[in-house]
Amino acid sequence: MQTVTRAHLAETIYTQVGLSRNESAELLEMVLARMSDALEGGQSIKISGFGTFSVRSKGRRIGRNPKTGVEVPILPRRVLVFRPSQILKAQVNHMALPIDGLDE
Repeated sequence: MQTVTRAHLAETIYTQVGLSRNESAELLEMVLARMSDALEGGQSIKISGFGTFSVRSKGRRIGRNPKTGVEVPILPRRVLVFRPSQILKAQVNHMALPIDGLDE
């Protein structure tokens, strides 16, 4: 299985959109920076037909070291959550697209 990288995405933009390689890389970096800034600011990002990225706050809790069994506090933190759309789920599973609720 191959991993999609920034370089691969920039090359795809270059070949399919027709921008120069430098312009394609700059465009990709601008989009990723905008997405990062929005998530850092607590906003959600919804890409129709793909899914939604959002930030969720997790509270303080007690965890356990699996090796020693010692209880350890886990500090509050924010985590990135991705919820795929029904369309993406159907594509990944090679299934027919859902008829109702085409976009989540």
